[in-house]
Amino acid sequence: MYTSRGTLDRDAVIERYGPMVRRVAAQLITRLPANVEIDDLVQAGMIGLFDALSRYQADQGAQFETFAMQRVRGAMLDELRGADWLPRSVRRNQREIESAIRRLEQRTHRSPSEREIADELGIGLDAYQSMLAESRSGQLIPLDDLDPEEGALAGDTATDLLGMLRDDRFRAALVAQIERLPERERLIMGLYYEQDLSLKEIGAVLGVTESRVSQLHSQAVARLRAGLSDWT
Repeated sequence: MYTSRGTLDRDAVIERYGPMVRRVAAQLITRLPANVEIDDLVQAGMIGLFDALSRYQADQGAQFETFAMQRVRGAMLDELRGADWLPRSVRRNQREIESAIRRLEQRTHRSPSEREIADELGIGLDAYQSMLAESRSGQLIPLDDLDPEEGALAGDTATDLLGMLRDDRFRAALVAQIERLPERERLIMGLYYEQDLSLKEIGAVLGVTESRVSQLHSQAVARLRAGLSDWT
């Protein structure tokens, strides 16, 4: 990995570990909105790779590939955290959906249907489902990525999230909200986050299109966020 002068051979590093960086980016981007470019993730990942090369010490016990992958993922997540990659209109739609769900749940004491949410928003069902499709995002990041020491979601964001997840009351509230989800949405969340199936694979299991799974996933996320609003 080094030249005869003792300097880092960047071309050799890219040739050997570049595929790993792109593989990590490809895995991560499946959980992100369509407007996130994979090349941006790869670029951030390469920065993380070279950082790993400068920091790695063989006597730490970890294999370099394992250490490098942590730094690569951390660099990509830091890039996402620092960039305003979610359009304001999408954020506004998410807030409106969550508010509508909270109002309906307070009035009916149950999980509202898609039609009821659309009516509460004063729009048609097709328009509401379009909002759900646009709201598809990577805001639910796997817990394995919440490691401030590795650079992933470093700082107050990670500290706050990890603090909440260690709180027995929050975990109980989260479990309760998941159990309240409609059966199909609860199944989608389990297949996506526990079984690590892609949206396309979930669609094949349920006999619906990938875009329909995306809509239901976004709706499930909105229900959870609405139900946990007191914690955010």
